Amino acid sequence: MVRLEEAVIARLETRGERFEILVDPDLALELKHGKDVDFEKLLAVDTIFKDARRGDKASQEHAFKLLGVSTLEEAVRKIIRKGEIQLTTEQRRKMQEQRRRQIVNYIARHAINPQTGVPHPARRIEKALEEAKVNIDIHKSAEEQIPAVVKALRPLLPLKFEERRFAVKVPPEYAAKAYSVVAKFGKPEKEEWLGDGSWAFVMKLPAGAADELFRELNALTRGEFETRMLR
Repeated sequence: MVRLEEAVIARLETRGERFEILVDPDLALELKHGKDVDFEKLLAVDTIFKDARRGDKASQEHAFKLLGVSTLEEAVRKIIRKGEIQLTTEQRRKMQEQRRRQIVNYIARHAINPQTGVPHPARRIEKALEEAKVNIDIHKSAEEQIPAVVKALRPLLPLKFEERRFAVKVPPEYAAKAYSVVAKFGKPEKEEWLGDGSWAFVMKLPAGAADELFRELNALTRGEFETRMLR
């Protein structure tokens, strides 16, 4: 369970009555956005309130009836998804910064500069966000905001979203460790262990992620790996 001092109020008013619960702000927002969360970590207390600040509890049976549910978990999910989450100024600031980082990382991993064919550094993307005065909405996921953010950035930052398909061969002395590195980026389309112990694979990734993978493989193998782009 989230600690009481870190919890916030999620509130839903329905049929002339108000129901409140004390929840983890991050998990509550994730749930509101449709993600699955650990229910045991979501609540501060297993109680539905009329007024959480005063500690005025609601009748659970009455709450279930008005909410049209039969369990506490169903009631909590409905209050969060249909109601509003009360966040402090500091929580909003932290969440906005977190969402900003997610958006920057998404663009850095999925887009390139079409003039150079390489991804933009994260700091350049952050600076463009500041110059364009892009508003980051904590109530929307990073992916939901990408189209609007990209539209705002394009006058300042040339962007092209593309995926790259490539083949890689890793020498036998690095193959086992390389397998762990590649697994962080996804699953290869094809892979083969060659007679000399080398590992060969074909993979498709967003352009920025592909460059990141190559940097990690280069550091691991000291440049002793082979790669070629495929159509």
